[in-house]
Amino acid sequence: MSTRKLPPLNSVKAFEAAARLGSFVLAAAELGVTSVAVSLQVRNLEFYLGKQLFTRKGNRLALTDAGQSVYPQTARALGDLAAMAWRIQEREMRALLVVSVPFSLADIWLAPKLALFFEIFPHMAIDIRVEDDPVDIARHGIDLRVSYGDYHYPDLDITRLFHDEVVPVCTPEFNFKNGSSAVDLTTIHESAFIHTNWGPNYASHPTWGEWFQKSGIQRHPEASSGRRVGLSSLAISTARMGLGIALGQKEMARPDLESGRLIALSPVTIALGYPYCAFVPKTKAHRKDISQLLELLVG
Repeated sequence: MSTRKLPPLNSVKAFEAAARLGSFVLAAAELGVTSVAVSLQVRNLEFYLGKQLFTRKGNRLALTDAGQSVYPQTARALGDLAAMAWRIQEREMRALLVVSVPFSLADIWLAPKLALFFEIFPHMAIDIRVEDDPVDIARHGIDLRVSYGDYHYPDLDITRLFHDEVVPVCTPEFNFKNGSSAVDLTTIHESAFIHTNWGPNYASHPTWGEWFQKSGIQRHPEASSGRRVGLSSLAISTARMGLGIALGQKEMARPDLESGRLIALSPVTIALGYPYCAFVPKTKAHRKDISQLLELLVG
């Protein structure tokens, strides 16, 4: 590393701005300081160099011969520094962010969160992987994994996102399709019920039988008599299309419930067996893009 002494950077910045704009006042406005501060910084540089850099012509500044000699190099040096900083920042913004989510969360829940994320990091390159647990996070270079349950990845940093619950939902049109009378869950035909098949890896998911039991109603709709779907998000989409009544997860159904596309048919809910959590490798927990995304996912 060179041992040559560098001129004071703030003085160089003040001189470059004043030379380019021809005014201490305009330079001060650009740098966010007072014109007196700019004048003092320029005087400091003149003392450092042993040369007068400006003369005054009315209300304008004019470069001396020494100033004419110094200005191009200072402008180029500051431009090179700014370009270097921009390249580094741009490289960081364009770093690929790899996010892994279960199938049921990708569309309804994650996509709106990403829309907010891209307002903060508009140039972020991102890879969304939709896959079931377990996932080999280290081998596949995953930066953040969202999972149902808090037990899949014990060696990673964990952030609890939300603990969802289900409630019967359907469209207003489906609710009132038989005239002015609302759906009666105790008597409606079993074909109207939408059942979610969570697959062989989960045993803690709520069922229509459990919901009726909690509601104090003696009924146990059979999945073979209704509509059966393989994703909880698909159950909500199916209900939104007016094809029946789903035990919809409230967090996923929130936009539809708030807009009125879906309505809840009862205040009775059943909590899922586990919360949804985000997992991040400990070596990546400090990254700004990951921490910012985590804040949006929790919110």
